Amino acid sequence: MHSSAVPSIPISPVLSLAAFRRGSGARVRSVLDVGQLRYVTSGRIAIGLALREMGVGPGDKVLVPAWHSPSMIPPVLWRGAQPVFYRLRADTSVDLDDIAARLDPATKVLVVTHYFGFPQAGMSTIRAFCDARGIGLLEDCAHCLIGEQQGRPVGAWGDYAIASSMKFLPIYEGGLLVSQRYDLRSVELRSAGWAFETKIALASLEKSFAHGRMGAARAALWLPMKARDAAWRLLKARRPAGTPGLSPDSSDSSFDFDPRWLDKRSSWFARVMTRRASLTRIAESRRANYVRIEAALRGQPGGHPLHGALPAGACPWAFPFVADDAERLCERLRAAGVPVVGFGRKLWPGMDGGACAVSEDLSRRVLGFPCHQELREQELSWMIDRIGEALAP
Repeated sequence: MHSSAVPSIPISPVLSLAAFRRGSGARVRSVLDVGQLRYVTSGRIAIGLALREMGVGPGDKVLVPAWHSPSMIPPVLWRGAQPVFYRLRADTSVDLDDIAARLDPATKVLVVTHYFGFPQAGMSTIRAFCDARGIGLLEDCAHCLIGEQQGRPVGAWGDYAIASSMKFLPIYEGGLLVSQRYDLRSVELRSAGWAFETKIALASLEKSFAHGRMGAARAALWLPMKARDAAWRLLKARRPAGTPGLSPDSSDSSFDFDPRWLDKRSSWFARVMTRRASLTRIAESRRANYVRIEAALRGQPGGHPLHGALPAGACPWAFPFVADDAERLCERLRAAGVPVVGFGRKLWPGMDGGACAVSEDLSRRVLGFPCHQELREQELSWMIDRIGEALAP
């Protein structure tokens, strides 16, 4: 393995001065363009709210893709409904024939996921399929904040759509519930309080500082941050055991679903960043980084990119790579200091190769490499070199 100094590469966007630059190209479309929206604390909370708004309850069934984040299922169970896993094809497109075979009178909602920022092809066909059978369509844009498909922004095909803004922006928490078809005024949200607001803003700054960004701000805030740390330690020591945390579990990479956050609004910091960020710059940077990684890895031994090309209108969340031996590759990359984006490595109990062999294979073999907009040139080049070394026989 390479012995040079290992940079601290952020696995997701971190706050920097570059975060406020504008893009140079034409304005891109996103979930923010769909219609009414609510700023919530995570994508999974948005799923729970969407299912509630769609009237999902005990005895209902919700069709979910067999390859999924485990965080997708608890909101379904919270509504008292049963998740039913449907098959995917090797390119992650939905298998409508399999979905049709799983329908019964209890089927209430179909969840369709846009994986890694690649919008599902044929959303008009999926929309017509749902309309003809009287079932709701929930568009999962957790990986796909930015993009369009068949002339519409992602999220506009579903009755409701959800997004995870913290996958695309330098924020510590954040999700979106949107709908072009229904009124969201019934979804009432309130602040989670000053402690939550303070923690989110400072956590976003700390993450930036940890990866060598915003050095001047770090120096200026050194003493206040030390005082904050002391205050947090004192507060934590005095809190009774079992007291809920100040931020959602989703901010700490947990798959849990906590209904107490259903009526909480996303932080002021996250809302401002979501409104002010240049989505055009984000899309341009992510696409350029994706193309760089794709050019370096195409034809390498040890695996292949999940997709043959980056389609127009797509803004990747990460670069999905199908490894021949994912465990060995992941071990080599982590030893070298390369961050690896995980998705669907652990599936919900009961979802195995018997339900969908393709999904089980994807869960074992797909690794994601960061391609976000806050990667510096030297970090991207270093990471590409280390991936190439790790893939070598």
